[in-house]
Amino acid sequence: MKKKASLLLAIMLVFALLMSGCGAKSSPAEATGDKNAVKPLKVALILPGKVDDVSWNQAMHEGMKELEKDYAGKIEVTYSENVYEVSNIEPALREFASQGYDLVIGHGFQFQEPIIKVAGEFPKVKFALGTGFKTLANTAIYDVQLEDGGYLMGTLAGLLTKTNKIGVVGGADVSEIYRGHEAYKYAAKKVNPSIQIQELYTGDWRDAAKAKEGAISMFDSGADLIWHSGDGIGLGVVDAGKEKNKLVLGNVADQNVLAPNNVLSGIVYNWNPVLKQIVDDILNNNFENREDKHYWLTVANGGVTVASFHGLDSQVSAEVKEKLEQVKKDFADKKIEMPKFDK
Repeated sequence: MKKKASLLLAIMLVFALLMSGCGAKSSPAEATGDKNAVKPLKVALILPGKVDDVSWNQAMHEGMKELEKDYAGKIEVTYSENVYEVSNIEPALREFASQGYDLVIGHGFQFQEPIIKVAGEFPKVKFALGTGFKTLANTAIYDVQLEDGGYLMGTLAGLLTKTNKIGVVGGADVSEIYRGHEAYKYAAKKVNPSIQIQELYTGDWRDAAKAKEGAISMFDSGADLIWHSGDGIGLGVVDAGKEKNKLVLGNVADQNVLAPNNVLSGIVYNWNPVLKQIVDDILNNNFENREDKHYWLTVANGGVTVASFHGLDSQVSAEVKEKLEQVKKDFADKKIEMPKFDK
């Protein structure tokens, strides 16, 4: 009986060990027994707003989610949202850098000074800044050639206006926004020399109330179409369009869902092309050796696209659509010539 009991106990012990082994999680290297297997690149994306803002933050969040699918097993991404104030940015950057992340992304111009400071303290960590101009050896900037988008929206607005009065509303008067506005005005005047253009910078990305007030003033003075250059202020412009039943052109994301009867179209950012370039450079050890520390979204690389007209399609003639397609083709073929819009 003792032998049988001992045998039964031994069998139960082996079974327990096998079961505990089945429940244990192992890394790809442990699973394959390959101690030299490459660990996934750890990426931290810090967003200044919410991932569902139908604008700046959502576009980047969607681009990163798409990258996770494309690079499954090669990258691991952690997200942090609503880190807007500069006083909160530096601690967030330092926390991720100290936790061993390989790449830390600050998605906004306000991240520039904190990134330069923290990157100097963590030379082995890579940092990417969403728009800006300052860099270190272990940092890079990704940006959008908003002049491409501004040119497309200016062409559309200049051809569609019935009052020969249009507007444009922006947040902070920083480099890429300025370039977009200037290209918008340039293209609108090119297709419609008689056009009058009103412009407003709110000075803040989140001041939707000021943006709405400015847009309503433009509509009341005869403008029948306004483009905005993104983020929270865009919501104010869309609200003005709804209130006055006028047309609005969105930016960054397809915003027709916010006002199906008023958001005619807009520019959509697809951040995937630059995210791929950044990650590929890091994986191939080219990030710090890169002479040009800027990665650009353009019409040519598919990073800047035009949103669908959705239910307002009938308001856009075949001739206007054809002209817009020709402009996009000319961008791809590098035939578009614009002045250099420098601040």
